[in-house]
Amino acid sequence: MIDSNAIYVVWLREMKRFIRARSRVIGILIMPFFFLLGFGLGLGSLISSIGGGTYLQFIVPGIIGMSLMSAASSSGFSTIWDRQFGFLKEIIVTPNSRASIVIGKMLGGMTTAMVSAVIITIVSVLIGFHIQVTIELVLAIIFMVLIGLVFISIGLILASLITDLQGFGLITSFLTMPLLFLSNGLFPLSQFPGIVQNIAYFNPLLYGIDGIRGALGGVSELPLTTDLAVLVGAVLLFASLATYAFSKSEAGI
Repeated sequence: MIDSNAIYVVWLREMKRFIRARSRVIGILIMPFFFLLGFGLGLGSLISSIGGGTYLQFIVPGIIGMSLMSAASSSGFSTIWDRQFGFLKEIIVTPNSRASIVIGKMLGGMTTAMVSAVIITIVSVLIGFHIQVTIELVLAIIFMVLIGLVFISIGLILASLITDLQGFGLITSFLTMPLLFLSNGLFPLSQFPGIVQNIAYFNPLLYGIDGIRGALGGVSELPLTTDLAVLVGAVLLFASLATYAFSKSEAGI
């Protein structure tokens, strides 16, 4: 049974930890800023047009997707931290369902991921990225939320299998960079070789970035309905796997 109070308590704890951990906030934002300035402004000055607009217009949705992926997947750190300090053992003895705990952690991770995405978006606008304030902006936010939920779920799955903080950091770093380059975040998917394109279609980040780009700029390589359907399916799949892995972890959750 889902307990809204338990969800709120877990979410609130994630928020307090995020606010207090300034180094974590900086760590989440530094890499997207590097890509935004290095690729968006540096490489963008050498590319006159791509995807029907400037390179900055093309790459910003990719950077937003990257920040969401990094912030969301790193939320698994809190799970490992809670296991090491016994907090998980304290909450599992309560009548609260495992699903409530997972949902609370997912909502907490999604909130922190959205904060990082909003900051990146604001900075992008300040350096020349154009956003049309229309109903499509709501659709872009939906795609951002879905990206966050997918990678939060993946982070929880990894955190349920890995008990070492350093090992978790290495695995997430090894995972996130290839996923970024195997998406259409930095370059159009059509420019990749056929075999790479076929592999990229299994990457949920591709559909999220494509959806954000289509919603904000009106240009996408795939139909937005396809992007939305694939992401919703990915959320359901990975959230289910995260709940199962969470319940079978060594901490008994």
